[in-house]
Amino acid sequence: MFREGILIGERYEIIERVGSGGMSEVYKAKDHKLNRFVAIKVLKREFSEDINFVQKFKREAQSAAGLMHPNIVNVYDVGQEGNTHYIVMELVDGITLKKYIENKGKLSPKEVVSIGIQAALGIDAAHKNNIIHRDIKPQNIIISKEGKVKITDFGIARAASSETVSSNAMGSVHYISPEQARGGYSDVKSDIYSLGITLYEMVTGRVPFDGDTTVSIAIQHLQDELVEPSKYVPDVPISLEQIILKCTQKSPERRYHSAEELITDLKKSLITPNEQFVQVIPGINRDQTIMFKPDEIKKIKSETDIKQLKPEEKPVEAQDLNEDEEEDEEINPKLEKAITIMGIVAGVIIVIIFLYLIGSFFGIFKFGPKTENKKSKTEQSQELKRKEDSDEVKMINVVGKTYDEGKVALNKIGLGIHQKSMEASDEYPKGTIIDQNVKDGDTVEKNTTIEVVVSSGEATFEVPDVTGLEEQAAINKLSDYGLNYTRDYQYSNDVQEGCIISMDPVGGTAAKKGDSVRLVVSRGREIIQVTVPNVQGMSESDAKSTLENSGLAVGNVTSSYSNNVDEGDVISQTQEPGKTVEKGTSVDLVISMGKEEEEPGKYIGNIDIPISDFGLDEDYENVRIILRLTQKGKTKQIYDKTISASDGMSKISLQVEGITGETTGTVKAYVDGVDTGNEYSIVFVETD
Repeated sequence: MFREGILIGERYEIIERVGSGGMSEVYKAKDHKLNRFVAIKVLKREFSEDINFVQKFKREAQSAAGLMHPNIVNVYDVGQEGNTHYIVMELVDGITLKKYIENKGKLSPKEVVSIGIQAALGIDAAHKNNIIHRDIKPQNIIISKEGKVKITDFGIARAASSETVSSNAMGSVHYISPEQARGGYSDVKSDIYSLGITLYEMVTGRVPFDGDTTVSIAIQHLQDELVEPSKYVPDVPISLEQIILKCTQKSPERRYHSAEELITDLKKSLITPNEQFVQVIPGINRDQTIMFKPDEIKKIKSETDIKQLKPEEKPVEAQDLNEDEEEDEEINPKLEKAITIMGIVAGVIIVIIFLYLIGSFFGIFKFGPKTENKKSKTEQSQELKRKEDSDEVKMINVVGKTYDEGKVALNKIGLGIHQKSMEASDEYPKGTIIDQNVKDGDTVEKNTTIEVVVSSGEATFEVPDVTGLEEQAAINKLSDYGLNYTRDYQYSNDVQEGCIISMDPVGGTAAKKGDSVRLVVSRGREIIQVTVPNVQGMSESDAKSTLENSGLAVGNVTSSYSNNVDEGDVISQTQEPGKTVEKGTSVDLVISMGKEEEEPGKYIGNIDIPISDFGLDEDYENVRIILRLTQKGKTKQIYDKTISASDGMSKISLQVEGITGETTGTVKAYVDGVDTGNEYSIVFVETD
């Protein structure tokens, strides 16, 4: 239907086709608005042409879109491109439970219970939102690569089961409940039955009922007791088998009354698998076979859409059930159309019979010898019209009214009201009716109960997490969700300038359109200037404390002899006192070792260092030069002066007294406290 690369809905780019079923085709797509991959399920043309089906499909998909649960494949959007209708869903990277069972044959009890709990949690969330799936089967359960179990196809399953004549034989006949096979009312317990059949297949690797046609399988659901799982898998835990048997009771009242009850027993089965704790309501003996009369079997056949056709007209579903299941187990739309026509014909016949009976009652139709009419034909017609008028009323519009207002208005014209469900709405306030199952102006019998959908208020969604994003990107993302924003700015040593440090409310919080999010934007690292204190002449400990209290770091600490500075005090520092530097700058210290003891015989060395070695500007001014001599691992300062180009110096020439008995040493030069990287060798000779 869609070609790769095209853009639909002005935001979804089709990437590739990933699957096909009886009712739809599935594509992988890129949502350019929210920058994520999604799955798009597109209704096949024959279903898109059915207006009633499409309307129901849209309503149910929108209802399913309100389900936000980790065990449900979320529905994001519903749309239309030309005559093609589609729903946008969460893209799950994984395989169906059906394929998983086929790959493994049968699953371990712990795996069965774990998958069962997750599936039941998703079903329970839907039931609590008044949504019945009606088509629970392994093909509609997906297991992601991370092991997360998700239920899919809520909208399409419900729409199909409500709008198509062949709702009971949609290809899911292996999993349908007896009441669905009979064409009766289905509720939460119908989903529980189907989940029970799915648990059975996970344990045994096979479905309990199978046959050549959908009719034969449907009758087995109604009439036959399933073979207990322990007959195929002797070591299946007692509690798990009892849970499966309770889920698959023929009578809905004997099953679990809610998915929540089922979850409780499944969790207990994990802890005490061989304990008999499952409570089964007393009822019909499981060994007793339910027999159906021929006319009942005929009704079941009609409900499951199997007609007596010529061999060449026999529907695909009846010929090869397995092939149909590979196509997502949906009914042949041509068969559906034929059945719909037959249903209309049958309806017309029933109406004719009904009119005939009324006519006979009032003497309009007579056969045999004529008798005198008690009333004229005009009087009979008027009486019949008055009777029809008294039994039917014209439907009114209650959309936009509160539930109580709608109830008063409908009761006034002889109609009842029932709240079918609640749905989020951005158009109607909470508590207001947003849909009714009978259109305004349609004729309806008196005392009919009108089903209405009530607004639960504006739709909520999770606030996107924008921390770490650049400011404009974060604003764009919030705007895409319909959220407003405010901004504050702070310094940060960890978050790059212009990016989001934090947000309130945080990502993942529930919100609705128009809500506001406070963003804190980074100004980058804060730069603070401090003044270098003079620590020369202080003790080493006092000097370190003074530097740290000023916001500076203590750098390298070396020692040197000094005839002027007491031992343990600071001789010099690398950063000039009074200079302004960035907070956290390191300051090196030279600590006095006291006076050097003089011994007989001095060792003197001479050194010349060119000024050009220091890399100074041509017009340098007030540059501090420090020279340090190192011998035998000991360092002392031999030169400390501030010079300028105007001094006319071309080199520094020194005569230095070294350590007695030591004939060599190295001299290092520092310019304004920075090591130049140059080292100079010096030779000492003994003098008298």
